[in-house]
Amino acid sequence: MAKAKIGIVTVSDRASAGVYEDISGKAIIETLNAYLTSEWESVYEVIPDEREVIEATLKRMADEDGCCLVVTTGGTGPAKRDVTPEATEAVCDRMMPGFGELMRAESLKFVPTAILSRQTAGLRDDTLIVNLPGKPKSIRECLDAVFPAIPYCIDLMEGPFLECDETVIKPFRPKAK
Repeated sequence: MAKAKIGIVTVSDRASAGVYEDISGKAIIETLNAYLTSEWESVYEVIPDEREVIEATLKRMADEDGCCLVVTTGGTGPAKRDVTPEATEAVCDRMMPGFGELMRAESLKFVPTAILSRQTAGLRDDTLIVNLPGKPKSIRECLDAVFPAIPYCIDLMEGPFLECDETVIKPFRPKAK
């Protein structure tokens, strides 16, 4: 069975310029390593908050790199340079609003400012793209909430079968009748 390819994109002007280390993208990789028991490989990028760069990166990861899943971090707030959701919507064929709804609901349990977050998710051909917030603690909280649905979503798109450590995260797959 081929390794699943998963894109991890940190959208940050300062991290992409080397002003500080990208801890958010690394937090996604650590979380996925904890969740997944099946083999996978990351396609990892740190890019600036530039809509054209974000769109090009998402397209390349989906169309050329063959990622079944692309997870972004950063650029989902109300600041003028926060354009990750717009870039995601521009490259997706269909949007999956339930992801953003669930992530905001989960984050509201921890901070009242979760209503300022604009995370979303969408489908580009055979790739699920999910936008996460930028803080490592929030990344884990949001992934814990939405990841149980991700393996089945990828199954429905005829992507690789993602096996998980069910002591860490339990994916939901409907039982066959």
